[in-house]
Amino acid sequence: MHKLLLTSAVAALFALPVHAQFKPSSQTLQGLYPGKAYSPYAQRGFPSQVFWGDTHLHTGLSIDAGLFGNTTGTETAFRFARGEEVMASSGQPVKLSRPLDWLVTTEHSDGMGMITDLAEGTPEVMKSEQGRRWHDGLTAGGDASAAAALDLITTFSQGQIDPELIANYSPGSAIYESVWENIVKTAETFNDPGQFTAFIGFEWTSLVNGNNLHRNVILRDGADRALEVVPMITQPPIGSPDPMDLYAWLEDYEADTGGRAFALAHNGNLSNGIMFPTHTRFTGDPVDEAYVRARARWEPLYEITQIKGDGETHPTLSPGDAFADYETWDAGNLDLSAAKTTEMLKGEYAREALKQGFLLEQKLGINPYRFGFSGATDSHTSLATADSDNYFGKATNAEPSPTRAQHPFTKTENGEFPGWALVASGYTGIWAEENTRKSLWDAMVRREVYATTGPRMTVRFFGGWDFTEHDLRSRQPAFAGYEKGVPMGSDLRPATSDAPTFMVYALRDPIGANLDRIQIVKGWMDADGNLHEKVYDVAWSPGREPDAEGTLPPVGNTVDIEAANWTNTIGASELAAVWTDPDFDAGEQAFYYTRVLEIPTPRWVLYDKIRLGAELPKDAIQTGQERAYTSPIWYAPQG
Repeated sequence: MHKLLLTSAVAALFALPVHAQFKPSSQTLQGLYPGKAYSPYAQRGFPSQVFWGDTHLHTGLSIDAGLFGNTTGTETAFRFARGEEVMASSGQPVKLSRPLDWLVTTEHSDGMGMITDLAEGTPEVMKSEQGRRWHDGLTAGGDASAAAALDLITTFSQGQIDPELIANYSPGSAIYESVWENIVKTAETFNDPGQFTAFIGFEWTSLVNGNNLHRNVILRDGADRALEVVPMITQPPIGSPDPMDLYAWLEDYEADTGGRAFALAHNGNLSNGIMFPTHTRFTGDPVDEAYVRARARWEPLYEITQIKGDGETHPTLSPGDAFADYETWDAGNLDLSAAKTTEMLKGEYAREALKQGFLLEQKLGINPYRFGFSGATDSHTSLATADSDNYFGKATNAEPSPTRAQHPFTKTENGEFPGWALVASGYTGIWAEENTRKSLWDAMVRREVYATTGPRMTVRFFGGWDFTEHDLRSRQPAFAGYEKGVPMGSDLRPATSDAPTFMVYALRDPIGANLDRIQIVKGWMDADGNLHEKVYDVAWSPGREPDAEGTLPPVGNTVDIEAANWTNTIGASELAAVWTDPDFDAGEQAFYYTRVLEIPTPRWVLYDKIRLGAELPKDAIQTGQERAYTSPIWYAPQG
């Protein structure tokens, strides 16, 4: 009876004439609006999404990738990155766990088009003794193909490629320009604003006596501007291995086309100390104002982690950092370069470069090493795989097999890089407004990016002067972060209190491991010009506290070696902190960046052991703690 009456009453209400129903006036409605958006998702004026991608990937169009057996091209790379299943060159189906949001394919600019002609044995190749040798190795396949690749790389690094041979595959040749046109048009085909961003870029592969000075060039532009130029190469007389000449190319590109571009260096750990010079450059010229000004202008980011080792720091440079020795490669380029010495390390790693930048700024007025952090694969398989459980190696000869961990990646009289030491790393997370070339590129230039060794953890990092715990308790820390401070990659605003405060928040990868801790790494220069660094634990998972010396106990280890598995029964799904620098001196320049550590998980070699029955070398490291690195925030004394 009550239900019937209620229903009837409702029906009667809606049956009333319109003029008899309640109609609030516009004035009444406006009175409900308090003047500030109630919805936390409306009227945002800051980047609210993180977009994942890879700034450094090679396809079979790169000579060395093709010689190692890669038969796939740019189209495969983009299809794979956006989530499609593809066939690897080794004949295995492969697919990402989740699509990426963007990708840059970065073919080596030297020798574009040569690999195709080497495979076919064209007249342009076969009239050269070098070309015939590399053709024979490539067509023989297997170890012979890998040997041909190493021979070509060695010859290239020594500047001894046949000039007539390389001229056919250099700017100005029809072959070279047709390959570049194909690369550009393929990126245009796959670029889908708002859904997937396909950047146009290339790798300028400077290799001075085997010492790595490689840079990736990333354009903000589309085909209309990219096709007005051809990439710069490193082989004289057409090209140059000097970064100063690359900076001149970038300046000409912007002036001639109206476009935008930047350069992104990588693998200083293989540079034998010349990646971050402080006094004299490899050319013998001094590190002067022209150099620091150009480098500061054109290199906003540095690739801090990738397949060929982690580039944050080295245990010799950071003896007080318990996590400094992570995926460390410190033997140089082996057969290509001189043996590594301890003295070289200072010019090779990101943290030390950030500190040395203070001295250069004091001397020359400009800090050339104010860079943010990116992560990339540098894979030569066309496959941007950075997850340990889905790792397809550096090159096609290192795609999944029962023996890939056993064979040396490189071995010479100078040392060895064992196959198991290759790193399943890394990706770049970009905080941006939308998934477009413009938005993502601009975010990279302002350094609002962070690197991870593969996991897609969400990390926010802000610096200011009056953050409080209440700013974290809102569950919307970014609002306070942008309102009261600056994001990663920025300079602190002028001081309004005695010491800066930093707000950091990290959320685990939804399908990944829990978090161990958040650390803030500080580097600074004192009044006497001495450089310092310190690592602070600022947030950690429950159940432990620092000891009397301030050391936080390890989080533990749940890795099941027999199953290549782990459990999230330790660690935390999210961590956050507001931290005030207890050692702050207003007269000292400083930088701060965040490092987020996961709990231990299996390395890719352990998955090989379980899935493929691979026998691992006794010294193979089977577990590790993957991590994220945010771009720094800088402080400079006022006045």
